Amino acid sequence: MPRILLIEDDQSLRDGLQLALEHQGPRVHAAASGHAGLTALRTTRTDLVVLDLMLPDTDGFEVCRRIRASWPVPVIMLTARGDDSDIVRGLDAGADDYVVKPVRGRVLDARIRAVLRGQDPSPATTATEIYGELTVNRSGLSITKNGHPVALTPLELRLLLHLSADPGHVFARQELLETVWGHDPSADVRLVDSGIARLRTKIEDDPTSARYIQTARGFGYRFGPL
Repeated sequence: MPRILLIEDDQSLRDGLQLALEHQGPRVHAAASGHAGLTALRTTRTDLVVLDLMLPDTDGFEVCRRIRASWPVPVIMLTARGDDSDIVRGLDAGADDYVVKPVRGRVLDARIRAVLRGQDPSPATTATEIYGELTVNRSGLSITKNGHPVALTPLELRLLLHLSADPGHVFARQELLETVWGHDPSADVRLVDSGIARLRTKIEDDPTSARYIQTARGFGYRFGPL
């Protein structure tokens, strides 16, 4: 079962979500503040963080940035509003996905499972593929660059495996939303843009001049390399 860290200051919501998630299977460690959540990450094995944006000590945006800088775990942010500015700031801070409150436990559990779900290697492809300095090991679900492991979150790994399965093919943002994130294709495509931007920082020498993940303007993204 996945181990979830829930950082939420509202006790009734925190207790309700913890109970609902644990009923679905995940083990949940709850923290009432950003500081407590960061402390828990240092001491408790965590597979995914569910993070409220409005916290009493350090706001969720800063907590998300600290998580992203130190731990390769996915983050789902909780926002009380569907405010575009909150969503954009959260994605820019490094969130992998977002859920707007009020949220039901089953809905949040579905988003958690979508972000964490594994990627089986395709039988039609070789187990290990080499693209320049990048090695994609599909059977081992690992990525190396110049022989050094690249630490990716489960969602980032799934995104790279999906793109690299068909080099040169342009994947529409809506298609990636559905196949990688598990969202309806009508959902916010900024999730894809944010995920691509984070992935580029980990595999590209210069993310502003991408070699491996290229933008097809007005359509989506393709895997290179050039």
